[in-house]
Amino acid sequence: MSKEALYGKTLNELKECVKELGLPAFTSKQIADWLYKKHAATIDDMTNLSKKARLQLNDRYEVGLQAPQSYQESVDGTKKYLFQTNNQQFIEAAYLPEVNRNTLCISSQVGCKMGCLFCMTARQGFQKNLSTNEILNQIASLPERDTLTNIVYMGMGEPMDNIDNVLKSLEIITSDWGYAWSPRRINVSTIGIVPAMRRFIEESEAHLAISLHSPFNDERKQLMPVENVYTAEKVVETLRNYDFGRQRRISFEYIMFKGVNDSVKHVNGILQLLNGIKCRINLIHFHPIPNSPLLGSDYKTMEMFRDKLSQKGITTTIRKSRGEDIYAACGLLSTKILIKDNSEKDY
Repeated sequence: MSKEALYGKTLNELKECVKELGLPAFTSKQIADWLYKKHAATIDDMTNLSKKARLQLNDRYEVGLQAPQSYQESVDGTKKYLFQTNNQQFIEAAYLPEVNRNTLCISSQVGCKMGCLFCMTARQGFQKNLSTNEILNQIASLPERDTLTNIVYMGMGEPMDNIDNVLKSLEIITSDWGYAWSPRRINVSTIGIVPAMRRFIEESEAHLAISLHSPFNDERKQLMPVENVYTAEKVVETLRNYDFGRQRRISFEYIMFKGVNDSVKHVNGILQLLNGIKCRINLIHFHPIPNSPLLGSDYKTMEMFRDKLSQKGITTTIRKSRGEDIYAACGLLSTKILIKDNSEKDY
């Protein structure tokens, strides 16, 4: 039988583990320290545990970290890592180095069930939620782990559709007994699954990013089927019910599609929708994906869009495109592997 991974367990879960083994209660904090601060590769590396305790743990558990299967590096320094999950599927994480910060974009699911028109991951369909272990493995097994300054949950999958494991991973990242990171270094995205979004706001202090992409109901439905259930108006109404304080940031992600959502009419629609919400807007150039009718807006149009929003008091930036030469858009690399594997099986 395969052993259970210790990495990804919260302190309370580690307390249950040591209790079941009849070990002293303080052992749980020792294990957490070895896992999340000292980066022990094996249970035998946990040298302040008794030999008996290590033997008992080894019978049932392993640390449970997996190195990336492969990576690609862009001319701009972006690295896309391919990780294999515990059931032999693939996910991606993108490392984005900059002068003053190094960000890791991590995945929360294999595939996705949300069906957004512009997303390559959606074409895989939904395969599984990542465990807390599989979410954190993307951080812990990253060769550049010690250089990281920021983490964004903006990779494959919808984080709010895997809210239990996402919240557990955030607990480990931000707790004193875990990574001890400030939640202000973490940004979690969502297309707007309102019940899970409420849980996230109430149980975490990390930043929140909402995928908007159009202020108009009918148009957003075409791009994002979630609009049929949770409209942009409902998402914004939910945000109005919370006091986010000065430090916590709310942002709206807006991929710009040529001739679809990039007109002055859309600027005015955004201003009306977000009236009174303290937020920022990130305009994103569309990474083309195969067999898609969508094209990216040109930069002159994006600059016009940015300037008109900024003039009305909404902080608006154009996000720099990264890694276009290495399938950096979410899902492109793993979909390529999935198609290859399926074609080999068919053969």
